[in-house]
Amino acid sequence: MMQEAGSAAPIVREVLLVGGGHAHALLLRRWGMRPVPGARLTLVNPGPTAPYTGMLPGFIAGHYRREELDIDLVRLARFAGARFVEGRAVALDREARAVTLASGRRLAYDIVSLDVGITSDMPALPGFAAHGLAAKPLGRFADLWAEVARGAGPLAVAVLGGGVAGAELAMACAHRLRGLGREAGITLVDRDRVLGGVSPAARRRLLAALEAWGVAMVEGDPPAEVTRDAVLLESGRRVAADVTIGAAGARAQGWLEETGLETEGGHVVTDSHLRSVTDARVYAVGDCAHFRPAPHAKAGVYAVRAAPVLAYNIAADLTGRQRKAFRPQRDFLKLVSTGGRAAVAEKAGLALSGPALWRLKDAIDARFMERLRDLPAMERPSLPRNAAEGVAAELSGPAPCGGCGAKLGAGALSGVIAGAPGAVRDDAERLPGDDAAVLRFGATRQVVSTDHLRAFALDPALVARVSAIHALGDVWAMGAAPQSALATVILPRMAARLQGPWLEEVMTAAADVFEAEGAAVLGGHSSMGAELTVGFAVTGLAGASPVTLKGARPGDALIVTKALGSGVILAAEMQGRARGGDVVACWEAMSTPQGTAARALAGEARAMTDVTGFGLAGHLWNICAASGAGAEVSLAALPLLSGAEDLAARGIRSTLSAQNRAALEAVVSAPATPRGDLVFDPQTAGGLLAAVPSGRAGALVGALRGLGFPAVRIGTVTDRPGRLEFLQNGA
Repeated sequence: MMQEAGSAAPIVREVLLVGGGHAHALLLRRWGMRPVPGARLTLVNPGPTAPYTGMLPGFIAGHYRREELDIDLVRLARFAGARFVEGRAVALDREARAVTLASGRRLAYDIVSLDVGITSDMPALPGFAAHGLAAKPLGRFADLWAEVARGAGPLAVAVLGGGVAGAELAMACAHRLRGLGREAGITLVDRDRVLGGVSPAARRRLLAALEAWGVAMVEGDPPAEVTRDAVLLESGRRVAADVTIGAAGARAQGWLEETGLETEGGHVVTDSHLRSVTDARVYAVGDCAHFRPAPHAKAGVYAVRAAPVLAYNIAADLTGRQRKAFRPQRDFLKLVSTGGRAAVAEKAGLALSGPALWRLKDAIDARFMERLRDLPAMERPSLPRNAAEGVAAELSGPAPCGGCGAKLGAGALSGVIAGAPGAVRDDAERLPGDDAAVLRFGATRQVVSTDHLRAFALDPALVARVSAIHALGDVWAMGAAPQSALATVILPRMAARLQGPWLEEVMTAAADVFEAEGAAVLGGHSSMGAELTVGFAVTGLAGASPVTLKGARPGDALIVTKALGSGVILAAEMQGRARGGDVVACWEAMSTPQGTAARALAGEARAMTDVTGFGLAGHLWNICAASGAGAEVSLAALPLLSGAEDLAARGIRSTLSAQNRAALEAVVSAPATPRGDLVFDPQTAGGLLAAVPSGRAGALVGALRGLGFPAVRIGTVTDRPGRLEFLQNGA
């Protein structure tokens, strides 16, 4: 079942899945049920989801919602214990055993599998890049079509490519636009014969369906150019087209031919075991592969059938077992939707049509998607034998949820830090409530702080980048300029040959953050442990008077620079209950440095802090307590990460949330609502919280938004010390 980063087996092999096609999605589910201990699995894909091809025409026709198409790759990866990396592969270096992403990042592998699909973009057709809409990749097409469908007035659509895909799309467009009450002219253009590759029986039925929808067909006249409102054909004929859809000439990703692997028409040639005939470390499946033992059409059914063989063979390579051969079926039932809730079925040259066949297709598609959504629940760790009393109670609770799990609750910390032993020095100051200390060197003030995170995700580079930003939060909050950093990195147990690449990933990602802020990485310490943990001790240089918690005045406006909710999203992601798109958006928010925001606020803020483990309520209370003031905050004004409020409404909480609320029970008033709960949600690399003069709030919020931060004025400092109120409406 779902593996955690702290798996007992040392990591000895790297398996890289490039592309989130159907075969890889099914492999992830299978791997989650039967993992190979000691192998780290990585999935890289341009986005957190992959659309299911079988349901695309139904979406275009309006039968399905956009989210019903999506395979949630982030959730599947978590279930499989795999790291998910968002990115698009552009090169494969077989000698170095690494895949390069468009961002420049390189991912190492021992075994790599390619499932990157094909594209129906038409770069050779003049004007298509500027005015055309490629049917593949499917995700972009689906999103752009949704925008088209929201329009009004008559619409002319040209579909280039008269195969099954083009015919399905043409009829789906006709159905959708008719249902919206929009006048539509649909034209299907083919350089040869429309549906020429389909059996005669199926072709007759599909042509009749196209005619019934009023789809015009142009045969034997290739497109010569695409303009803003037309397709110009080689004959000189002009086809009106407000939207031009490319469904012909599907081709392999261009970079595959540059890998040195043998290809057929740009597709990686594979043997009976689904391995490249050139390199046994490289597998290829789906539309990007050419299966030499029994060449077959580019159809999703073959990718689905190949998935268990691919999973078995990769596991066999890792464990020394014998591989299995893939034996694709010679024929299969083809179901082609015809716009409405009807379909044409064809097999062995025979064809039928009608609503019952659409219901069959819908049921098959639903079963496929259910397999990828209905994932078994995560197993709780078993109770050790002869365990002490209390162990069972601790194991029965939720696992620490990533970033927030690295921190102790406020109750555990209160009084301990303040009473910590140490010499008293005139040049060293520990500020109550602040996480950083201040060292005095004449007129110069040096801010010193340290922080670390246990792995909230399975990607070391992501964890390192966020850890660096998280550690710099205290420096930024005090208005200081980052100066230096020392790293502490604990790697999970792994083979010696993997330690260098892992450490390089960590330090490269962190160094990007520090370099952008002008801070020098001076060294650090590394070791191995149960799981990945990354931390930094940082320093910053401030003027004679760093910004502290003390200084907020009644009437000051309260501004926050980032959306809240990372704690609940990280908790839900670890439980497999968060949407992949929301998780990736949360990662992006945590990965956003705040140096520019800090510099915009530093000259204006009377008090400032970063919102981290104690949540918005805890950190705002620290400002109030230090300043001898109170505060009122509008819950309605709070910026929230996508999905956070919904997860809170479902009762999902981070492990530190209850402790945060309990620690402030005597001084904080907040309703027991999803938004009320989220003010106690611990944040990782959260936003800056500043008290600024009320008259400057509007300009500062505008400036911060101009810098790309979702800054909001959330409330006001009051003259009621000891009271922090979160109100349902305005403050």
